[in-house]
This record gives sequence, C-alpha cells and structure tokens, in this order.
Amino acid sequence: MDSKMFQVSTLQALALGYSKTVITVGQLMKHGETGLGTFEDVNGEMIAIDGKCYRAMQDGTVEDAGETRGVPFSSVAYMDGCREFELAGNYDMTALKNELNNRIEEDFALNSMHVIQIHGTFEKIYARSEAPYRAHHVTLKEMLDTTQTSFEFSNISGSLVGVYYPDYMDGINAAGWHLHFINDTRTKGGHVYELKMSHVSVKLSRKTSIEIQLPKDPAFDTYALKNASKDEIKHVEQG
Repeated sequence: MDSKMFQVSTLQALALGYSKTVITVGQLMKHGETGLGTFEDVNGEMIAIDGKCYRAMQDGTVEDAGETRGVPFSSVAYMDGCREFELAGNYDMTALKNELNNRIEEDFALNSMHVIQIHGTFEKIYARSEAPYRAHHVTLKEMLDTTQTSFEFSNISGSLVGVYYPDYMDGINAAGWHLHFINDTRTKGGHVYELKMSHVSVKLSRKTSIEIQLPKDPAFDTYALKNASKDEIKHVEQG
C-alpha cells in the first residue's frame, strides 16, 4: 500500500480554468481510497471514501461517479498509519480547523500533508456544488459564480473527507484544510464551507511524499500558473 499523497494537476491550473480530463476516476482510485476533487468541466464535487468515488451534484444529491468519468483535479491517499481520536464540544468550521491544526502540531507535522475522515452526526452542514461549465481560460471563480448552488443539511449522519496541505504548498493545493461531506447512505454531499457539530470520531493519516500527475495536453502550457489569484482561491474554498 502506497503512503504518499497522489494529486491530479494543481489548484492553480483549476483556478485559471483548466478543467479538462487528466485521468479517469478508475485510474485515480488506483492511487488512494480517500480524498476529494472535481470532475471534467467542474461537473460536481468529488468525495472519495472507503475506496469508492462519488459525485455531489448541483442540488446536493450524490451518485456513484463511475470509472470512466474524467478528473481534472484531485487529491487522494490511503488511510494507512491512522491516528484516531474523538472530538467533543461545540465546533464550527473555524474551531474545527484550529483543533485539527493543534493536533498535527502536537506531532510536529504542520509541514506534512494529511488526509482525514471525520464521522458523526452533524447538527448543520453548509455545503455547495455546481453544474458543468464547458469553457476554458474562464477562472474557477467565474464558473462557480455562474453554476454553484449552496444548500444545508440538518442533523445528518455522515463523514467529512478532507486533505491538509502546508502553507508552502499553497497553489499546488489550497493551504490548510479542504473538506467535503457525504452522508452515511451516500445520497447527499458537497464541498463544505461551514458546519456545526459536537461529537465526532476522527481518523488522520500523515503523508510525507507526493506524486503529481500533470496534464499532458499542450493546452496546459498556455496557462500562466503563477498568475492564479490567491484571493480568488480563498474565496472559492470558503464557499
């Protein structure tokens, strides 16, 4: 079993509008069992959990992603060598991220990557997803301003799936924690930008190496990745 983080393309490329297929879902899932991302043309939010890949659609419903669907951006890994613990208390997204930062700092691991599963019953999940936008060199923010829909789930049992990238890797992925949600029946989910919770179980796996699959398409080289706006990426990540 491979203990590295596997990433498809970079967040900079997605932010600038590179949303073409790099690999398929079937190829992606050979590299990990847990993670997140999106699909060709930013057609929904990806939740990979327990070795299966799901797509959260614009209305917050979830379907099996299938093996042939294209992936322009994703991060997945195996949940090997997990640290497991419980969290109890009143948490919103800011409090949760602060607590998780404290936990990885205890292990002197703020400069490593991490993949996480958080399971429990959530008082509130505030999430979003989007419909496809078939254009290129249109920024991710512009796409989402047109196609994304926000929704909320109340008193719902399920899992947060997420990745953590350290600050110095900002642009390769979003610095800090990036979380998606899927319920236990695999019927609802999306990109999480806020939540309310009180008691959950956490599985956390540290990663100290990464493999990045860049697009082979010549069009990829028409994107000036350093020009990706950090402010726009932050806006997108926060919903």
